[in-house]
Amino acid sequence: MQQQYEGYKDLADSLKSASALLNLERNSQLHQEIVTICNHLVNPSFRIAVFGPFNHGKSTLLNAMLGNRTLPIDLIPTTGAAITVKYGSDVRTRIMLVDGTEIYRSGTEVLQQFAILDSNRQMRKDVASVEVFCPHPFLETGVEFLDLPGTNDRDEQDNLIREQLLSADLVIQLLDARKLMTLGERENLRDWLLDRGIKTVIFVANFINLLEPDEQKQVQNRLLFVAESFRAELPPGFSNLYRVDALPALRARLKGDVAAANSSGLAAFETALQNIVGILQPNRGNVRLPRVQAIASQIQHSLKAKIDPIAIEIKYFNDKENTKNEIKQKAANLIYKGFTTSVEELRDWLALPKLLTKYQADAAVALAENNFKNWQINILKKDLTQLQLSAIKWLYQAYEFFQEERPQDLLIPFPSEPQVILPSKQSNTDDLSEPGSIAVGGGIGWLLGGPVGAAVVGSISYLLNKNIQKQDEQLAKDSYHQEVAKLCITAIEDYLSRFSSQGLSILTEYEQKAEKVICFEFSQEPLEITNKLKNLQQLQNGFNQLLRELEKVKILSNHQPYKEIPKYSHTNRKYSPQPERVQTPKKDTNVKQQQENTAKNTKTRVESVSPPPPPKASPSPRPEEVEAKFRDWELNEEIARMKAEMRNPKAYRQTSPGSQTGKQQNTTQSNKAPNQPKTQAQKDKITRAYSILGLQANASQAEVKQAYRTLVKKWHPDLFVNQPQLLKQAQEKMHLVNDAYTILSEQ
Repeated sequence: MQQQYEGYKDLADSLKSASALLNLERNSQLHQEIVTICNHLVNPSFRIAVFGPFNHGKSTLLNAMLGNRTLPIDLIPTTGAAITVKYGSDVRTRIMLVDGTEIYRSGTEVLQQFAILDSNRQMRKDVASVEVFCPHPFLETGVEFLDLPGTNDRDEQDNLIREQLLSADLVIQLLDARKLMTLGERENLRDWLLDRGIKTVIFVANFINLLEPDEQKQVQNRLLFVAESFRAELPPGFSNLYRVDALPALRARLKGDVAAANSSGLAAFETALQNIVGILQPNRGNVRLPRVQAIASQIQHSLKAKIDPIAIEIKYFNDKENTKNEIKQKAANLIYKGFTTSVEELRDWLALPKLLTKYQADAAVALAENNFKNWQINILKKDLTQLQLSAIKWLYQAYEFFQEERPQDLLIPFPSEPQVILPSKQSNTDDLSEPGSIAVGGGIGWLLGGPVGAAVVGSISYLLNKNIQKQDEQLAKDSYHQEVAKLCITAIEDYLSRFSSQGLSILTEYEQKAEKVICFEFSQEPLEITNKLKNLQQLQNGFNQLLRELEKVKILSNHQPYKEIPKYSHTNRKYSPQPERVQTPKKDTNVKQQQENTAKNTKTRVESVSPPPPPKASPSPRPEEVEAKFRDWELNEEIARMKAEMRNPKAYRQTSPGSQTGKQQNTTQSNKAPNQPKTQAQKDKITRAYSILGLQANASQAEVKQAYRTLVKKWHPDLFVNQPQLLKQAQEKMHLVNDAYTILSEQ
């Protein structure tokens, strides 16, 4: 039993904690009822309340049971407070005032001052509680009586009665046989008792002795109907209807007339009452919990009314912020992907073997023909600028999107122009310059001139595109123009080596700076939301704790526990995308090693060079280059879409892949046919667009986009730059494809 009451104490504490979160007014009905029922939960006594309208003989009945005039009785409504009658060694009264003053008197005369209505039939405002102690054996078993003011008198009294009924384990509803079950009594029976889980009720009919015999029989039948219609939860075998003539019973007890007490019905009622209490008292928790269930339901509904609006507001904020951050993260990843791809293309282009393969021959010839400066500007610089701009544009995309740090331009300068020192000439031919003459960046054609100059240019191509066998070494040494050609090749190789080394170093530094541009700070959670979240957590914790305590005492609830709302997960943190990069350190090391080997043994490496033939002057782009351009176009299109979504995150939430609504909309959008045009001309235009893309009418948007991708990769004009006839055809085809895609995308 002690363990059971410990559990009830926890439940009472949980009810109080939950109600405190509601910030109820102390004088509000709900607050007063919660306090009453919490106090009653841990009260070890078994409390019996006598309940009914004024002048029904409630106090008279209690006095008869106690055997003396303990409580004040009169012909006018007198009881102005709920009087609790407890066991005591002698009769005495304790009155607690609202200000904390305690009035303790022997006997009950003091009740005339504090426990009856004043001349205006008002209850005293300064009385907090009234207790009477009486040496009765029934009370000694742990039973308390509660004498309530009469109902149907004043609203203030009715509120007090409603509150005090929650603290009663058993209710004795006193009925007046002369006016049995008025409409007000029926309403009270339903609203004050049944609807609040109070079902341990006994009906006692008074004043039957004042009726004629024939009337008494009719009243008895009506009483049986009342009792049967109320489903009292009493122990099996006990009636919930008794007759007691209160005033004759009191007179009989005061005189000690046992026969008169028996004929008044008092003895039979007391016997039944004691037996009922003897059964209910050990398990009084089962009596009290239904009242707890009713009051707990009110608390839960009130808490939900506070929790749900706050939860919706916080969820809306979190969804909105997380949606924005999701867009930003996706945009940052896409931009970083485009940037790193462009950087890797530039890094691959700057690798010395690639530079030598693509540019060494043409650069060496330009050097020999006194045209190196023009070659550097029109060829090398043009290619470098295009690759640099391809990387830079992604950083400006990031700056426009995130506004973090303004990017710096990527500037890779060219090394000083190559220098060539001509070797001594063995013969006395007039067409050679003096030995040791120097050509700096301007070519050596003007020094060699004539046939010998042309031979040098020819030797450059020969040396770079043919392996010189050992048996040809002597001839190569004896050929002066081949020796000069080697010097041109070596000078260009040294130039490109310096350009590669410097460019790769600058590019690595630029990548590190780019990390400060392609990033963003997650916004800080507003203080208002932080405070609301704390309040919400307190409310939810109180709600969930109450649910757990109710479950412990087997009280079922229609509510489910609240799950903790996820906090805004990106407070004060910076996001920098870190996708996997192409591994290049080993490659850079090899390039450096090659550069060192070049400086040590230039002649040997020149003779061993055997690259494929140099590209044509105006090569056609490779398919992978077209794919790269198409990829950039797709990334740019995706980022542009994200910028629009940032301006309307709600629309993004509705169509994002993670939301059910988005899934449904995406499915619908990808499968539904375009909207029907209003005119026949528009119909014909759309039909022709489908035909150009090689699609059936009413194909999905996903199919339209895929067909467009396929045709662009097939007919991109850059694929046909050296095929004039096909180039013109490709340009016309792409014009039609672009128009068709635009038409169908707008549907």
